[in-house]
Amino acid sequence: MTNDDEMAFEMALIRRAAAVEVLLRRLLDDRPLTGEIARPGRLMVAMRHGVLNGGKRLRPFLVMESAALFSADGEAALRVAAALECVHCYSLIHDDLPAMDDDDLRRGQPTVHKAFDEATAILAGDALLTLAFDIIAGEATVLPAERRAALVLALARAAGAGGMVGGQTLDLEAERTPPDEAGIIRLQAMKTGALIRFACEAGAIIAGAPAEDRERLAEFGSAVGLAFQLADDLLDLTADASQMGKATGKDAAAGKATLVALHGTNWARSQLHGLVEQAHTLLEPYGEQAALLKAAATFVATRNN
Repeated sequence: MTNDDEMAFEMALIRRAAAVEVLLRRLLDDRPLTGEIARPGRLMVAMRHGVLNGGKRLRPFLVMESAALFSADGEAALRVAAALECVHCYSLIHDDLPAMDDDDLRRGQPTVHKAFDEATAILAGDALLTLAFDIIAGEATVLPAERRAALVLALARAAGAGGMVGGQTLDLEAERTPPDEAGIIRLQAMKTGALIRFACEAGAIIAGAPAEDRERLAEFGSAVGLAFQLADDLLDLTADASQMGKATGKDAAAGKATLVALHGTNWARSQLHGLVEQAHTLLEPYGEQAALLKAAATFVATRNN
């Protein structure tokens, strides 16, 4: 990636993140929506703490840029991107709980259960997950009903027992019984990769693109998701907490099985290079329109936090 490509990507990431942030602030307002009775103040403050705390907003970026391949990166794509970020942030709030990864910091700030309490953190996560489907299904997401239904179904599959939540379960089980290499890959494809895969596939769904495009973008998302987790495991070994905004070295301390622990850092860097090449190849049919998505794949593999 040239310096110009990198600068274009960084500016686009910032621009997309700012747009998502504005919408998320509006969606997390204290005023109840039609059909709601009231929005308890403490719950809403906790939800905002877990969502409006920085972050790159990479998954929303992938939604909007995949939609942009088909000139469909308008308000509907922005709302789907915000919905996905609600699911992602809910997962982080729950992942940080003492019963899970037991983290005190997230993006350099106290985690929700530290800033509030465990019960409030659980409820804030629950509310964010529910809100995500409200956002997609609502009429303000101006898409044909069948596309909204397809997005709801795809996100539910990515986030649920056969996706992210199932992957988190496998991750907890791995602390007791370390999986083999195939088991690690399955775990990571579910826990981390499923939402990234959805983010990339969502653009094709939003646009009503042919099945071939939807499958191609889903494959691209799978490659990016694996690269993201591999880079994360590498950073857990090589970066410090101030760089990451959260505790590092926890996987090694817990004896958790990762591909980096299994094969070493040099192997991991080589694999990351291969995954970036695979991701770029999948986007070749889209030409220059896919430049920012290609840059995103490179960024995921080479990031330092």
